[in-house]
Amino acid sequence: MKTAIHPTYYAEAAAKCACGNSFTTGSTLEKIEVELCNKCHPFYTGKQKFVDTARRVEKFQERAAKKEATGKTRRGKTAKHAAKKAKKVAESQ
Repeated sequence: MKTAIHPTYYAEAAAKCACGNSFTTGSTLEKIEVELCNKCHPFYTGKQKFVDTARRVEKFQERAAKKEATGKTRRGKTAKHAAKKAKKVAESQ
């Protein structure tokens, strides 16, 4: 077995969350910065929280609201084919 190939293990590694919570844990890194911890994660708090740095959630909600306001929705192939058949039947009569 090779010696000295494993990284250094820090038993008292300092971890800091974006919410301000800090704690110690064992890791191969001396300092750890995380976005979510047990004090702010929705699973543990019971509160829904969107962690979105690129505004993806807000952009999606804006697009959905815009589509709902205009009344335009995308139709699938089945709906398009049904509309074509209904139009042909109406024209033939």
